[in-house]
Amino acid sequence: MLRQDLGTRAETVGSLLRPQEVLDAVQRDSGSRAEILDSAVLDAVKLQRDAGLDIITDGEMRRLSFAQTPYFLDCFERRPGGADLNWRGGTGPATTPAGAGLVIGSEQPTHPVVVRRVADAHRTGNMAAEYAFLARHAGGTRTKYALAAPSFHRRYWSAEHSTQAYRSCEEFLTEIRDYEREIVEQVAALGCDYVQLDAPNYGTLCDADYRARFERDGRDVHAEIAFDADLDNSLFDGIGNVTRALHICRGNAPGGKWNATGGYGAVSGELFPRLDFDRLLLEYDTDRAGTFAPLADARPGTVVVLGLLTTKSGELEDADEVAARIAEAATIKPLAELALSTQCGFASVANGNPLTPAQQQDKLRLVVTVARRIWGSEPT
Repeated sequence: MLRQDLGTRAETVGSLLRPQEVLDAVQRDSGSRAEILDSAVLDAVKLQRDAGLDIITDGEMRRLSFAQTPYFLDCFERRPGGADLNWRGGTGPATTPAGAGLVIGSEQPTHPVVVRRVADAHRTGNMAAEYAFLARHAGGTRTKYALAAPSFHRRYWSAEHSTQAYRSCEEFLTEIRDYEREIVEQVAALGCDYVQLDAPNYGTLCDADYRARFERDGRDVHAEIAFDADLDNSLFDGIGNVTRALHICRGNAPGGKWNATGGYGAVSGELFPRLDFDRLLLEYDTDRAGTFAPLADARPGTVVVLGLLTTKSGELEDADEVAARIAEAATIKPLAELALSTQCGFASVANGNPLTPAQQQDKLRLVVTVARRIWGSEPT
């Protein structure tokens, strides 16, 4: 059942640029680590509140990656091969931190894969714990918590290495769903009423080259879409009074790189009607995203958050052009069921995209400026 959430019009996806001292602190265990990270979260809160966003995050300052699971469960090990993502665009090599995903540029890239059962894994920390600090210091501004969707964890499955632990990838994903439901229950108990699942796996399926590769490998993409959508929906079973959001990404690596292209029309007809979410955050910052026509496939009542401001470069969009694109989208999806955000996080992994803190601030302020012009002055 959809939870009406029409007052939240201006938001950002999650991560913010991390200062070097934060990057150093998050990777070490020292006496000053907690103080440095707490201070960084407070700065992130101030930045977002000053910009006027309707909902804020902690900037993911305590993370090395948007995908946290391999850091908190010891059932993953790095093995050669893995996700084999084709990073393109941007500048410099695309690397992701240990545990987060594929490392590109080495002779034999490795990737974390599941090799032991999630249910039997040792937990090396509590994924929900970071939210408690944000909840205490948000100053009355609404907050959200983001985590990688259960379906995203297909990228940690290996037919070679994972089958000694599980009979199928779907069995693994179901245990991941159960683990993540515990996390959502915990943040909800702390007062969080907006949970966002990050699902670049669906964005990858918009890319014809990836789909062809998956089919050559014997994967039934249509069956996977049906299973994964139901799996992600079911994460929220039994959890009430929480806005359920899903962000469909096309990859966000250091240097402004991306790994998938193609419009949402490649998946929207079979995916969007299955998604029982209150909000869909979709990336529309480049021509690679295609047209707004797939918005017609979203369920009536689901708010589509248009990611029209790129986080991959510092060039500031023109407010009139952004407003015009919202008007164009409103010819497909009612304006009352639209909202505005940046396209993705500013730093989905440890090292962020190539823009300055001042440019990041300008982007956040522009989101708010345009949203207030279109929808009015106050969230409800």
